[in-house]
Amino acid sequence: MKLAQLRSAGRTPPLPMSIALGADELHVEQWLRVLPGQRYVARGQWRGVQVLTKLMVGDRARRHFDRELAGAQQLAAQQLTTPALLDQGFSEAGGWLLFEYLEGAQSLHDAWLAVARQLPLSEGQRDVLGSALAEIAALHAKGLWQSDLHLDNLVLQEQRLYLIDGGGIRAETPGRPLSRERVLENLAVFFAQLPTALEPFIEELLVNYLLVNGAHALPLEALVDKTRLARDQRLASYLKKVGRDCTAFSVHRDQKGVVAVRRECEAELRVVLTDPDGFIAAGVALKRGGSATVARVDSPERPLVIKRYNIKGFMHWLKRFWRPSRAWHSWVEAHRLELLGIATPQPLAMIERRRLGLRARSYLITDYVDGQDIIACFAPYVDGAPPEHELLALEQLLAALIRERISHGDLKGTNVLWLDGSWSLIDLDALQQHHDHARFRQAFAKDRERLLRNWPVESALYRLLDNRLPKGSMEQDA
Repeated sequence: MKLAQLRSAGRTPPLPMSIALGADELHVEQWLRVLPGQRYVARGQWRGVQVLTKLMVGDRARRHFDRELAGAQQLAAQQLTTPALLDQGFSEAGGWLLFEYLEGAQSLHDAWLAVARQLPLSEGQRDVLGSALAEIAALHAKGLWQSDLHLDNLVLQEQRLYLIDGGGIRAETPGRPLSRERVLENLAVFFAQLPTALEPFIEELLVNYLLVNGAHALPLEALVDKTRLARDQRLASYLKKVGRDCTAFSVHRDQKGVVAVRRECEAELRVVLTDPDGFIAAGVALKRGGSATVARVDSPERPLVIKRYNIKGFMHWLKRFWRPSRAWHSWVEAHRLELLGIATPQPLAMIERRRLGLRARSYLITDYVDGQDIIACFAPYVDGAPPEHELLALEQLLAALIRERISHGDLKGTNVLWLDGSWSLIDLDALQQHHDHARFRQAFAKDRERLLRNWPVESALYRLLDNRLPKGSMEQDA
């Protein structure tokens, strides 16, 4: 294949594939990231060596190529640890950059996922974030910053950390420390991607940065303010993505409705998406109700949960057809919780059926989590006290909801599951993030009361939880 032909190859060009690059040929083995008609990142063979390849085609190829090349060259010029650039070129067909392939490397994002559910700033979390901040400090000390700063742009191989993605590298004055304002803005982008529960530990984490780059005193209050602003912007941007076709999500809209699915799950869920009712009928019923039917189903890849939101009759349809479906609402809110670091089964896909453009049945597909609900977990302790780590986790869950001003809307015990050392929320139909604090306090008080109602008022467990669980504002609970 010629490089120019990639422009019309779509999102999944067929493999194996050979592409002529100048006088040589690249044998593509795996696509790692694809932006159709623009950029393609792949693992392949070139001159008998395994390489990571970035290919640029289309109208903006020159712009993307120049940025990637300039960033890679700046990292190398400042002697920062980055994969070696082995070859590069640009022609009328497009551009290419070939980098050393880091065999067996792990992104810090994957390392973070392994410790993300641990208690805030556990030893494992401190190791991951500390190493990231030390590398960011080295970058800043050389007058550079990463405009798209996240843990996936830091890769660990054999205890050595590499900076990647030259396309996001920007320079102020190469070789001289970055200005304080730029440092604060870039660090805010980094901290905004971490769970809000880690905000009280920013000052402690900054020690890792200052040990490498102590050029500026960094005012904590200003950094926290910038972090909160960056977090709000990131959340708003991400929630827009869940409803449009992009790298992370495949979204198809037509007169029959809307189908949204995580891009990496599209192939494995294809058969489920074509016949969700058939899978529900063949699955294990978890809930049979007038307004919703929930079933555990077995897909070819893994167990799933499908929740079908039913239309009970004509009057019910009149109330529902004109507004976003409950599946759509749950799809968005599950991603909100996920981004905020509040545990919930991973949302995988959403289907919204339409007739003549009007909403009808809808479906939410999530991972199946084999966790006990809080009623079953606490059943042996109605006259005593549950394990302390489970109580602490429950306190942390409610504190997170307060911090983010989120009300669940139906916080009965069956909607709170114990999984991997934390409490996970399900049934997000009525979940809401509030802007008005007074309305949040009122909604949260109802959530708290509904949760406590799972146990007798006169029981020791009720009294213990009522005493320990936060009541709706950090000021009151202090």
